[in-house]
Amino acid sequence: MELPFSQACENNKGPILEVLRKWIKDGETVLEVGSGTGQHAVFFAENLSTVTWQCADQKEHHPVINRRIVDACLPNLLPAIELEAETFQWRQIDADSVFSANTAHIMSWNAVEAMFVGVGQIITDGVFILYGPFNRNGVFTSESNQRFHRSLQLAAPHMGVRDDVELVELAKRSGMRLETDIEMPANNRILVWKSNKSARPNNNLHQIHAKNAYSAL
Repeated sequence: MELPFSQACENNKGPILEVLRKWIKDGETVLEVGSGTGQHAVFFAENLSTVTWQCADQKEHHPVINRRIVDACLPNLLPAIELEAETFQWRQIDADSVFSANTAHIMSWNAVEAMFVGVGQIITDGVFILYGPFNRNGVFTSESNQRFHRSLQLAAPHMGVRDDVELVELAKRSGMRLETDIEMPANNRILVWKSNKSARPNNNLHQIHAKNAYSAL
């Protein structure tokens, strides 16, 4: 059986791994929201052997994800669990950190809101790492991202490139603060949030951009 293959996952897995190494601690369990083809899960579990990787996605994607998991035969890579952001019982998940790649622009806005509320219920000492194309303060960061947004809207009106300021506000309401904003290849970014439960929030998004943004390549 030939499994679906994402070239984008193949291209971005290395730069994403370097970010994960800095933010994910040994011994943590990471919940991956939207495991897709399972390529990221296998690669990250292989290279973060002290971390337990919990795949999660809509049920229709489980056969592909779980086939890759079986083929990889990694002790720290767990079978996919079913996750629909708006109905998922987030509080029941035993995870330290949450990772998600290229999901926010595909989900409806209601689902994005539900994901942030749910992640805020999970993380205490861990982080929420979100990868994808994001607008900066309401402005597209590249012509390619603007074209991508238009193509998403034509495919389904509920989809579209999200704005970082709106995401920061969602996180704030869910008890999280933005720690860093990292420039990634192909006009993507990684946004990293931590819980506000034990620290004062940093709400100055523009200072964070200026201080922490860097090129991954």
